[in-house]
Amino acid sequence: MIIQDPVLIHQWHPVLLSSDLNSQPMSVQVLGEPVVVFRTTYGIHAFKDLCIHRGVPLSLGKVVENELVCAYHGWTYDHCGKCSRIPSMPKEQTIPPKARAQAYACREAYGLVWVCMGEPIQEFPEIAPGKLKNPQYTKVYMGPYKVNAAGPRVIENFLDVSHLMYVHEGLLGDSQFPEINNYQVHESEGVLTSEKIEVYQPDPDGRGYGVVSHYVYEVYKPLCAGFTKKIDNSDDFFELFLIVLPETEHKSTAFMIMERNYAPDEPDKVFIDFQDKLLEQDRVIVENQKPELLPLDLQAELHLKCDRMSIAYRRMLKKIGVTFGTA
Repeated sequence: MIIQDPVLIHQWHPVLLSSDLNSQPMSVQVLGEPVVVFRTTYGIHAFKDLCIHRGVPLSLGKVVENELVCAYHGWTYDHCGKCSRIPSMPKEQTIPPKARAQAYACREAYGLVWVCMGEPIQEFPEIAPGKLKNPQYTKVYMGPYKVNAAGPRVIENFLDVSHLMYVHEGLLGDSQFPEINNYQVHESEGVLTSEKIEVYQPDPDGRGYGVVSHYVYEVYKPLCAGFTKKIDNSDDFFELFLIVLPETEHKSTAFMIMERNYAPDEPDKVFIDFQDKLLEQDRVIVENQKPELLPLDLQAELHLKCDRMSIAYRRMLKKIGVTFGTA
């Protein structure tokens, strides 16, 4: 049964890499609701993963001549969800108008398949205003990463700069240099943006020596965030975007897209393997946090100046009314 979050139900949620969806229908879960996603020559489609006849998942079926056929009794649905054929019913009889699948809005963008369970607030999904559109930047897709944690927990961990020195010590930080400069967070047109945060990193690019990196974090939507990272005395930078699918209140899937202005010929695997290692370290943390749902009451936990991005994120969720994955 779908959980009616008044905000997230109208958001676009990434459910699959476009490259992972072939001729077979696939089952995903969005806000607690099973959804089947499939392709036809008309495009890409998403239905409630349930045949109206006897409750069998439509994802067990197959696509035949641009229609989705249920595996149990062959009930067939067109790309709009209307039942076009019931094999056991005499041909002269009219198919009942209630014989249809519940269809959801579905789009492809940024190399991902997106589903909206309600009325989309935008016609097409957007990750970050004005970004991921420069053809001169090299893009790398990372994930999907399964995490047994609430979506807001996954996003907040991404925004938490002071964990780099401990959870990712030797990779992104050094516990001998844990101090965070006194930065502020600003909001403009619904986007949260941090001021520049300086982080000492022992060997961020394999050159064998430590440097200071500068991070600027942003939150674009309740379950979509990113940061820009630049190393001192260099014009090289990369941007990393995290988009989280809220499967249930305690289960999420994370998708990441990196774009950079350097090393265009470096194999994607180098960056993917590195991010896989970081995500595994993060997964252990967020899956064990208590309470499991993100507290929006700022009095429930102790906060420091270095937590300003997390504080701003929690305030944003509370202000716009997000309830799924929060406490």
